[in-house]
Amino acid sequence: MKTDRRTFFRTGAAFAALALTPPRLVAAAMATGSLPREGWRSFELRTRVEVLKAQGVTQVWLPVPAIDDAAWIRVLSNTWEGNAAQTQLLNEPVYGAKFLHAQWPQSAQAPVIELVSRVATRDRAIDFTGAAKPKPLDPIERALYTRATKLVPIDGIVRETALGIIKDATSDLDKARRIYDWICDNTFRDPGVEGCGIGDIRGMLVTRNLSGKCADLNALYVGLARAVGLPARDVYGIRVADS
Repeated sequence: MKTDRRTFFRTGAAFAALALTPPRLVAAAMATGSLPREGWRSFELRTRVEVLKAQGVTQVWLPVPAIDDAAWIRVLSNTWEGNAAQTQLLNEPVYGAKFLHAQWPQSAQAPVIELVSRVATRDRAIDFTGAAKPKPLDPIERALYTRATKLVPIDGIVRETALGIIKDATSDLDKARRIYDWICDNTFRDPGVEGCGIGDIRGMLVTRNLSGKCADLNALYVGLARAVGLPARDVYGIRVADS
């Protein structure tokens, strides 16, 4: 099968989940009774934090899998152990990111916590050409995923670029596909970028430096899509197995 860059992006991004340490495949006997079957793979994601030379009150925030969709990813359990005085699973109120918050008093000598998340995932593919009419977003969701942010503006050069990309496209699907293809054809990953990048898409377009990492390239697509009225969002994860 011939694989071009666009095909690689489509298939390579279809399977992802959150992990902070190298995951390992979990035996079915270790999973809960809700473990899905038929094409599903289960994983254990383990994160251990030991705070060295703690001073004052110590706090730790550990991300946990935030997406639970019966079609392709199931969160089976989140468990933790350690010597924290307080622990709590929390949700970020705007975008829904989930995390474990742990806190130790000033007197704690060696703060430690270990988080174990068990998830099940499976590959999925959607034929958009034959898909039924999607359910409309409610006004609150649409407003959230079409608005500008500090680093993702939707006016000026961002909107001008987006309009030049979609040209005479009329349907949302055609607009989204043209922006996606433009991203594939004009951007590239730069391993020299620190961390995940900062996602300053206006700066990328002004300087014509369209390289970066995930937070740059994903944000560029999201900004271009939002600039022409398409709801779009970033969804991040770390690959836990071969696609």
